[in-house]
Amino acid sequence: MGHAVNRFVVIFRATGRDLDAEYSATAARLRELALTQFGCLEFVAVTEGNQEVALSYWPDEASIRTWKQHADHLMAQQMGRERWYTHYSVEVAEIRRAYQRHDGQQRA
Repeated sequence: MGHAVNRFVVIFRATGRDLDAEYSATAARLRELALTQFGCLEFVAVTEGNQEVALSYWPDEASIRTWKQHADHLMAQQMGRERWYTHYSVEVAEIRRAYQRHDGQQRA
């Protein structure tokens, strides 16, 4: 059985345009900042061709709002709009139940 959890996920989906070295450095810096200073619990990003999906997990919506307004993040959002992405979307969802499978055993 799964167990109830009280956390949120931000789903970021984007179509890349010019993902240069500055983009890579900025993404790495922001990921580290979110994880170490803003309460981000986990960050996972995958890229296929020019499509990117990033999932970041947070304990509450207040943490997400604080992170969204941070100066470095605001600058990256502007760069994304102007240079790095042709399109992006952000969705915030509450996780109501979670399951894990590890070493062949499903865990609640």
